[in-house]
Amino acid sequence: MKKIVLIGASGFVGSALLKEALDRGNSVTAVVRHPEKITTVHKNLVVKQADISLPETVSEVCKSSDVVISAYNPGWKNPDIAEETTRVYRIILDGVRQAEVKRFLVVGGAGSLFISPGKRLMDAGVMPEFVLPAVRALAGIYLNDLIAEKNIDWVFFSPAGNLIQGLRTGKFRLGKDDLIVNETGESKISVQDYAMAMIDEVESPAHHRERFTIGY
Repeated sequence: MKKIVLIGASGFVGSALLKEALDRGNSVTAVVRHPEKITTVHKNLVVKQADISLPETVSEVCKSSDVVISAYNPGWKNPDIAEETTRVYRIILDGVRQAEVKRFLVVGGAGSLFISPGKRLMDAGVMPEFVLPAVRALAGIYLNDLIAEKNIDWVFFSPAGNLIQGLRTGKFRLGKDDLIVNETGESKISVQDYAMAMIDEVESPAHHRERFTIGY
């Protein structure tokens, strides 16, 4: 059993991660802004309301955990999503450092994946214009902050291009820096299979200070 701190546990990805982690017998501290959104009741679950815009708060909730998973998202309708993504992720990273937790897994984005040599998805003109500032901000956390991080054993786990509600099939492919597409050119993964692969990484670490990705 792993002691997991899950930041953003009430969101689309966070709630899938919460279910997967608990179903597999792990202990989870769910860190959320609105605890009423967590309706799960489980003997291995502790729900904590916390302001993660303060490094000392992040440090306090993360202490003594085996791994911290961040599914933080300021909200797609937030007009300051890009700025908050960058600012808060740096605070989370600092808080994890202060707590001396060695393992930090980030729910990444697909935008920084390559679709051809030297060309990333976010620069291909295929993503909706309104999401690009946030996509680029999260990509910047990976490219500028995590890659430079030498003390924490971090992982940036990018989903496929389309992360959808679906089934937990356990039948998926993993890769590194290139967008995974199927035989018809689609790039997709269910949030349930994404969660399965993330908790696999928690329980049996296979990636260290690197990004990896998933798709069908």
